[in-house]
Formats: sequence, structure tokens, C-alpha cells
Amino acid sequence: MYGQDDLARYGYRQELSRQLRLRDLLAYGLVYMVPIAPMAIFGSVYAGSGGMVALAYAVGVVALVFTAFSYAQMVKAFPMSGSVYNYAGRGIRPPVGFLAGWVILLDYVLVPGLLYLVASVAMHSTVPAVPVWAWLLGFVAVNTVVNSVGIRMTAVVTRVMLIGELIVLAVFLAVAGWALASGKGRFGWDAFYNPDTFTWSVVAGAVSIAVLSFLGFDGISMLAEETRDGARQIGRAMAAVLILAGVLFIAQTWLAAMLVPNPDVLLAEGDVNGTAFYDAAAMAGGGSLATLCAVATAIAWGLPNSMVAQVATSRLLYAMARDRQLPAFLAKVSVRRSVPINATLLTGAVSLALGLYVATRADGITLLSSLINFGAMVAFLVLHVSVVVHHLIRRRSGNWFAHLLMPAIGFVILAYVVVNANIAAQRLGLAWLALGVLVLAGLYLTGRRPVLSGLAPAPAAGRDMERV
Repeated sequence: MYGQDDLARYGYRQELSRQLRLRDLLAYGLVYMVPIAPMAIFGSVYAGSGGMVALAYAVGVVALVFTAFSYAQMVKAFPMSGSVYNYAGRGIRPPVGFLAGWVILLDYVLVPGLLYLVASVAMHSTVPAVPVWAWLLGFVAVNTVVNSVGIRMTAVVTRVMLIGELIVLAVFLAVAGWALASGKGRFGWDAFYNPDTFTWSVVAGAVSIAVLSFLGFDGISMLAEETRDGARQIGRAMAAVLILAGVLFIAQTWLAAMLVPNPDVLLAEGDVNGTAFYDAAAMAGGGSLATLCAVATAIAWGLPNSMVAQVATSRLLYAMARDRQLPAFLAKVSVRRSVPINATLLTGAVSLALGLYVATRADGITLLSSLINFGAMVAFLVLHVSVVVHHLIRRRSGNWFAHLLMPAIGFVILAYVVVNANIAAQRLGLAWLALGVLVLAGLYLTGRRPVLSGLAPAPAAGRDMERV
């Protein structure tokens, strides 16, 4: 079967089940990104971008296309679970890989907790009789059970959920389009460019928020050891999902921006209650459309989105544990189900505890979102560097377009976004990185310095002339 020899040459056994095809990867990526994700954070991006919400998402797509390209280059070089942890560790040096894995843990470990919390708060507002903690417990329990059964069950459930999300989105697009054609709202292009509010720093700051909607396309790389048709399919799936989701994000935010009831108030005061998109939906189709969008968003974040986020997180923990850089019990794989069972259960437990704690903080959702975005973007920066170091410097590739120009452009764009990100997120993110440096130092002091099996010396000049 494809992939077993690839893992063997790195000193690993094929323990996970290779059952996923390209269509499963596409469904997984779309569910992880959530086609209706902008509905939940529309108001924050609108206010942060000076009303140019569609432009923020368009810039986000462009920035992350370069990142997807770099992922494709590295997953072909190292077709295994672990994402940036493995790519940086093998492409640069194992200690760099550890720190990259540590940084992206900020993204992967916090994401499920954020998703569960947002969904639970939304469902509590819809059904006040059920407390937030009960919704949290229910969402975590369902997803943990499904993910423990096996990757095939996860793929089937997420595909069904994806169809439901796309139906809701289609309903909104149709009703909103008809409302604008009927004279409601304000047809225009301000969502793409408003000369009164436009500056690149403003757009970059908004992109740092909008990136939350895009996180998930990179999670496809975590399934490299569970894909039947080879690592090349991982790169194709990531690019396709990113572009398709980007088009859907731009379309729905553009329509919603033209239907916001009080745009000046939203710009001045922000979206305190998180209902800006649903207010726009109510303007288009009344309370029923607003309720449909709100409930669909809550269910999408609480079940399929957090379900696949839990899968990605457990695979990262599994990959780092089998390299002895996290506790060994996280590397245990269920013989019957071919899933990293302990990592899956721990992810569920941490998500529940984190969600319950953050629910007690007034700034909990905003803080978590900023931290997640910061961790992801820093990891993406390391990814771009890994492409250059591994292919161009180590393997002396002659493909300057794929191994220098593309990652360099992606690095510059993301670096600008990171610099203009939320200051609190920058400070906390750097504090997390500093903690990772201390943990790394502890590993060295205890004789457990990061070592990745199967690392081979770089070939002689001219041997690597990889094509895109």
C-alpha cells in the first residue's frame, strides 16, 4: 500500500489506517474551515477593516495561497503526520521543529476549545434553558466518541454536516441577492475598497482576525499517513479547499456588508454581541433567516468543525509523542480503530476544561481567537523558511520559483500581518514561545534533545531538480 515504504525509511511503522481519498480530504478541509465561518466573526472583521470586510478575506486568500503552496512542497518531501513540526524539524533542524510544533500547538490545542465555546454560547442564547456548560459537555462527548471510532466514521459524519452547511449558505446567498435586487440595503463596492477608511495597516489588522476563518486547510496535512492516494493529493486538496472557501467567504461577507442595518454604528462601536451578520440576514429575509444562520453557525462550529479540529490536534500530539518530545502515552494507537486514542481523549478533555474556564472571562473568545491566529501565522512563517532551507540550501534545488520566490512572497505577506496583529496576542504568543524555549532547554538538560529518525545527509549538488 502507498506510504508504508515512505514511513519505513524514516524509521516509523504504518499504524494509522490509510482510508481517505481526495474527496474525503476536500470534505475534511471544507468542514474544518466551515463554509459559513465568517457569519460568527463578521462584525469584528467589518469593524476592524473599516467596512472593507470582503477585501480582508480576499487578501487572506492571496496570503494563504502561498502558504498552501509551501505545504505542498514539504508534504511531498516528508509525507507523514505532524505538519510544520515535521517539516521544520526535518527541513531545518530538530530543535527548530520542536519550537514550530510548540508554536502550532497554540493553534491546534486552543482551536477545539474556542469552537466548542462559541457554539455553546450561541446555542445557549437560542435555548436559554440549557446552560453553556451542558452544551460544551454534549459537543465534546459526541465528537470524542465519533473520532474514537475511526477516521472513516469521522469522514462520513463530516461529509453529511458539510452538505447541511452548504445548503444554509445557498439559502442566505439567494435571499440576500434577491433582497438587494429588490431595493433593500445599499448596493456598492465599499466592502472591497473604501477610500475614506483604507490603509494597508488597517487591512492587515483585519486579516489577522479573518485568518481564523481560513484555519483548517493546513489541517489536511495532518492526514498524510491516512491518505490512500499519496502525499501529492494533500497539496491538491489544500489548494482547492483554500480557493473554494475563499470565494464563499468573499461572496457572503460582501452581501452581508451591503445589508448591515447601521454600518456607521458598527464601525464606531464594533460588534459587541456578535450578531452583526445575523442582523444583516434579518434585513434580507426576516427573523427566520437570521435564526437559521445563527443555529447553523453554532452547530457547524460545535460539531463538524470542532470534530475535525480534534482529529488534527490528536495527530500533532501523536507525531510529537512518538518522537519522545511529548509523553509517550500520547503515541498509543488503538489496534482495533487505528486512531491515536489517548491523544484523542486528551484533546477532548483539554477542550472541555479550556472551554469551561474561558466561558467565565468576558474577553475569553476574543483572546482565544487572537492567540490562535498568532500561533498559526508564526508557524506558517517557519514553514516558508523550511521550504527554502530544505530544498534550495540543503538539496540545492534549481527550482527557484517553487523553492524561493513563492515562499518568500508568502513570508513577507504574513510577516506584515503578524506585525499588525493584536498587541495582546503578540505578547502572549511570544510568552508561549519563550516557554517553549525553556521546555526545549529542559529536554536537553535531561538528555532528551529533539531527534527525528530517518534524517539523511543532503545530496550532492545538482541531484535535486524537483518540479512544481
